[in-house]
Amino acid sequence: MRQLRVYLDTSVINFLFAEDAPDFRRVTVQFFKRYAKLYELFVSEIVLLEIARTKDLVRREALLDVLREHAVSVLPFQPQEEIVSLAEAYREQGVIPKAKTEDALHVAYATAHGMDILLSWNFKHLANIRREMRIEQVNREHGYMHPLRVVSPLEVEDED
Repeated sequence: MRQLRVYLDTSVINFLFAEDAPDFRRVTVQFFKRYAKLYELFVSEIVLLEIARTKDLVRREALLDVLREHAVSVLPFQPQEEIVSLAEAYREQGVIPKAKTEDALHVAYATAHGMDILLSWNFKHLANIRREMRIEQVNREHGYMHPLRVVSPLEVEDED
């Protein structure tokens, strides 16, 4: 059986260091310690841009170290037109709020690259069943038939 392909949005990496949310932090640490090796992990240039905006240089480097330590691959901005068009469709159809361009791009990257899971702690704009259903509808309208689960680290379990 092939490994599942998991796209990590920036929130998942950030919660490794979230002192104000100890439960989410614990679950995220657990994901990286126990489960991350079971999956192929990916991010996009959007994640790298969001990390680059981290003002605390020590934290910024720690976030990048997570990507290196877990051999997280960076997806290419290809097919560029499809990714931009799909992100725009999510926003235009109200699946992702218009002001949340980066969230729409996360979903578009994951979709265009055939990810199995988009992992996020963003319950409001991404990781909830209603959004997932609406994302699937837009994806099908654009010819993407591969299912994309949009879930939090709480929902990712070991196969054992």
